[in-house]
Amino acid sequence: MHFLSCYNLLFNMGRLDGKVILLSAAAQGIGRAAAIAFAKEGAQVIATDTNDVKLKELESYQGIRTRVLDVTKKEQIEKLCQEIDRIDVLFNVAGFVHHGTILDCEEKDWDFTMNLNVRSMYLMIKTFLPKMLAQKSGNIINMSSVASSIKGVVNRCVYSTSKAAVIGLTKSVAADFIEQGIRCNCICPGTVDTPSLRERIQARPNPEQALKDFLARQKTGRMATAEEVAYLCVYLASDESAYITGNEHIIDGGWSL
Repeated sequence: MHFLSCYNLLFNMGRLDGKVILLSAAAQGIGRAAAIAFAKEGAQVIATDTNDVKLKELESYQGIRTRVLDVTKKEQIEKLCQEIDRIDVLFNVAGFVHHGTILDCEEKDWDFTMNLNVRSMYLMIKTFLPKMLAQKSGNIINMSSVASSIKGVVNRCVYSTSKAAVIGLTKSVAADFIEQGIRCNCICPGTVDTPSLRERIQARPNPEQALKDFLARQKTGRMATAEEVAYLCVYLASDESAYITGNEHIIDGGWSL
């Protein structure tokens, strides 16, 4: 092969070439940014969400195919698993942020949050892990938060509880399957400027003050972008992080310091 052709081939290779990546909550925010970043690095991305309208927007990106999926529904997850021959990376993103202390948290709020934020990851991992074990390789990334066992945050009682559980789940899976070629890590962002955050701000009695409050706690003077978190997602999905497992990766602009 001509030297120039070899050069172009080498430097046009993506960091995720050949990897099949399945992720949830891909219609907007961090999930969307990660799906696009994965595809740009050469991965075959299966982007899922319950929002079929927003999800379809991703189909314009080469390397991304979409699938409507409710990650709280076991039968839907199992059906998708049967349709996928191989999976290299499972990225569990789906989650919900409840606002309030324990006194503001009704049983239905607790159950909904734990179901979406924790049980969905249990279902996804339990369903797709056997496929990874058969391949003797696999990489699981879970979305946690700095608001967890890492840092106490006001008005985030059940959310923080659920995200602390995600850290525990991550470490457990990593410890149990490390010798079978499986890695499992979690990402712990601080405040990220996403459509979800903007919706929560607008839902507050005083949106302008709510935005000021969010910014006031950021020592960098700004919130993270979804794209900045996606860079970390790419690293953890790639072989560059092959020696990393069982860790919570904080990306919060120093908020937890």
